[in-house]
Amino acid sequence: MNFTQQMNVKNLLLEFLHFHQTLYSGALDITASYRHKFRIYYHQGSIIWGTGGVHPHRRFRRHMAQNFPQVDLQSLQWRWQNLSINNWDYQLLRTLHQMQKIEWSQVNTIVENTVTEILFDIIQEAHCTHVFCDRRSEIVLDAPIILTNTEIILRRTYQLWQNWTKADLATISPNLAPFLSQPEQLQHQVSQSVYKSFINLLNGNYTLRDIAIKTKQDILPITLYLLPHINQGKIQLKEVKDWYLNLSNNPATSVDKSLIPNRNRLVAYVDDSPQLGQTLGKIIIDKGLRFIHIQDSTQALVNLIEQKPDLIFLDLIMPYTSGYEICAQLRKISFFAKTPIIILTGSDGIFDRTRAKVVGSTDFLNKPIVVEQVIAVLNKYLPVQSFADLSKL
Repeated sequence: MNFTQQMNVKNLLLEFLHFHQTLYSGALDITASYRHKFRIYYHQGSIIWGTGGVHPHRRFRRHMAQNFPQVDLQSLQWRWQNLSINNWDYQLLRTLHQMQKIEWSQVNTIVENTVTEILFDIIQEAHCTHVFCDRRSEIVLDAPIILTNTEIILRRTYQLWQNWTKADLATISPNLAPFLSQPEQLQHQVSQSVYKSFINLLNGNYTLRDIAIKTKQDILPITLYLLPHINQGKIQLKEVKDWYLNLSNNPATSVDKSLIPNRNRLVAYVDDSPQLGQTLGKIIIDKGLRFIHIQDSTQALVNLIEQKPDLIFLDLIMPYTSGYEICAQLRKISFFAKTPIIILTGSDGIFDRTRAKVVGSTDFLNKPIVVEQVIAVLNKYLPVQSFADLSKL
């Protein structure tokens, strides 16, 4: 039977260990801040794989480049729709082994590194805010590639996290990308060779983890070296999109440009109800989208401008303001001129619908929230991107 629990770091680590000790087989879904979703797979108490997170494609690319640089992913006979399944990276790794492109013993390294990275991200999310865990005993990976030493991985990951926090980096995600905000000042503070490296690497395209792999150094000393410049504002950090694998150029594969979920699009919901936020968030996250719930309507405009969501749900009646007012303000901002804005209300009056259209809303959705209706809105206004769209990222 599935159940959902809200957890902090300590309880989360105890839960991981409990599954190990009870020889659990199945999956553990972890949702953090309604934005990032992870899945940890267990087999008889051993963690065998992990998926999800901020950059699943970047992560796979990194570990392949670090451990198997000789493998040409373009040569694989893989179809685009394979990338839409939840554990696509696990299946791709298995395919590489079956094609004898990597040795069985080598697989262990990439599995352990992948799991460690995902666990680190989950711990950091749990440190910043509570995460929600959902046991999924019905989801089982057949024929595990390897059985990891779960206790060692948990201990190692927690040690990495402790080192990260002791260095005052707890709020800095290794998935952020540094870029030079004051290059002229930095040029006079560092050597010419260091500045040249800064120009090549700190361009906002590579995350801290990407840079660590490119320079073949540990991420902690790299981040510590950059930290003074970050604190001075000369280097800034920003979120970046995932770097999707491109397997469509393989002539041996029938080019199938099947649609795949866009894991980067963000949906915002402005409403003071935490219950409705949790309900809507689960629907949206299950569609492979990111989600943010803004409960303070007085801060809604500021948060929306900062987050720049691709679609916005607005509750009609809120303390201090209304969905009408927020919608009208958003439409005055050029960035949100064409953003889909959906008004949610418990009434179905013609007056409400007419006024919603006048202030610039795109559509209207009745409460209580119905899963099928929400999905229909998402499919209508956020159609899943095709390969042609993704190749532009």
